[in-house]
This record gives sequence, C-alpha cells and structure tokens, in this order.
Amino acid sequence: MQTKYLIFGVIGFFIFILLVSSIFIVNETEQVIITQFGKPVGQPIVEPGIHFKLPFIQTAHFFDKRFLEWDGDPNQIPTKDKRFIWVDTYARWRIKDPLLFFQRVKDERGAQSRLDDILDGETRNAIASHNLVELIRTTNRDYIPNVELGEGETPEITMQIKYGRERLTRMIIEAAAPRLLELGIELLDLRFKRINYVEEVRKKIFERMISERKRIADKYRSEGQGEASKILGDKERELKRIESEAYKTAQEIMGKADAEATIIYARVYDRNKDSRDFYRFLKTLEMYKKTMSDRDWLVISTKSDLFHYLQKQASK
Repeated sequence: MQTKYLIFGVIGFFIFILLVSSIFIVNETEQVIITQFGKPVGQPIVEPGIHFKLPFIQTAHFFDKRFLEWDGDPNQIPTKDKRFIWVDTYARWRIKDPLLFFQRVKDERGAQSRLDDILDGETRNAIASHNLVELIRTTNRDYIPNVELGEGETPEITMQIKYGRERLTRMIIEAAAPRLLELGIELLDLRFKRINYVEEVRKKIFERMISERKRIADKYRSEGQGEASKILGDKERELKRIESEAYKTAQEIMGKADAEATIIYARVYDRNKDSRDFYRFLKTLEMYKKTMSDRDWLVISTKSDLFHYLQKQASK
C-alpha cells in the first residue's frame, strides 16, 4: 500500500514538473521566441497570456516590446572645416522582428554592441561631411555678431546653412535604419545630446569670450563716463546762463532804480535854492560816510571843497 502511494506521488511530482516546464506566461511588454535544441521553431509569440511549449526540449526566449534606449559614448570627431569637436548622441529603438533579432544578435547586449558600431559610424560620417555651423544651427536666423572680426574673416554664426542639425539627424537615421532593420531593429529617433569643442580649443574660445565681454564692458563704461561728463557740462552751462540772466536782470533793475532816483533828485534840485542846498548837504554827508572812517587819515588842504561843510560847522 505504501509502495502504491509512493508511486502515485512520484508520478504526480513528475507531471507537476512537466506542467511547470511546459507553461510560460507572456506579459504585455514581452515577446517570445521558442527554440528547440538551439534553433527557432514556429512564429514569434507577441500576444500576452499563458502559452505552452515542449518541456525540457524547447526553451522560451523573452524580448522587450517597449522602446529601448541607446546612449552613445562621447567621441572626438573632426568636421569638414577641420574643427575637432566632442559629440555625444543618444537614440531610441525597439525590437521589430524578434525572430530576426534572435538570429542576428541573440540578445540586447549584442544589439547594443551593433548599435554602437552602426550609429557611431554613421554619426562620424555625417559630421565629417559637413561644417561645424551645420551642427550647431537649425535655421538661417538673422544675427548680428558683437565680436570684432579681422579683415576678410566671416563669423560662423552668420554663414548660411544648407542642412542644419535637424536635417543631419534625419540623414543619420535614414542611413542607419536599413542596416538595423536587417538585424530586426527599428530605429525610432536619434539626437545630439551634446556638441562641444575639445579642451584645447574650448579654452581659447572662453578666453576670447572673456576678452570680448571685457571690451564691451569697457565700451559701455566709457560711454557712461562720456554721458556723465556731458550732463555735468550741460549743468554748468545752464547754471552760468541762469546766473548771467539773473545778473543782467539785477543790473537792469538797479539801472532803472538809479535813473528814477536821479530823476527824483533832479526834480527836487530844480524846485528852489534851499532844496538844492539840502541835496548838496545830503550827498556830501553820504560821501563822508563812504570815504572816511575812524581809522582813516587824510592830508588835505582846509580850503578844499571836501571840507566845505566842516569849515562852516567849525566857524559856528
């Protein structure tokens, strides 16, 4: 009896192992190739769900159905105009034909290696066939450089481009896509992640940029100082004009006042003799006040007209 149960147990365990080995589950993001003794059999399985295979004889190889990433290594590449630059690219791809993909590259690691060879090679060919300006610009936009150029020198930024970065990336994709389709790979997109000069050239460019910015700053500073001097000059000129006009107005007022005073003095002087004598007396006293003080010494004859009223006062 125990031997019977043991036999049933062994048979059940064997059946369980067979079921586990023959059943596999395919997710929505996966596709499967079945191989028998290392050779593909049947069509690729792309529908999700539970599927079966021969246990121990057949093997299921799973591949991703989603968009995959390729990140290239930065490479130093010369352009057509002999500019050495560092180019860093990236791309997106997917496994379009899993059977062909398995036959040609086996797995994603092999695919990454082939992508490195093909995409790096096509990128190098495209860059070496075009000038640097074609890689850094997309359209012929209007631009006025602020860098003083030497005689006969033309800045790259003002050169007219024929292709541009967008079209160059399209050209790389068009050249690489047929070669990748032979591997069961569909190239979805490729972009330049970074384009830069090599270190030696980059230092010279930075130095040129710094000197140019300093030149512009000095120019603005000089223009500011000139404008400040102009403002100060205008202020001084306006101040002198105002002072001159004020002095002119004051002199005109004083002249009018003196004229009116002279007229008044003349009228008073012409009225009668006493008024004339009184006028002379006032003017003489005014002259005394202006010409003499308690610290002045005068050596003048006593018969001088200056002492006319003093002599009268002394005689009284």
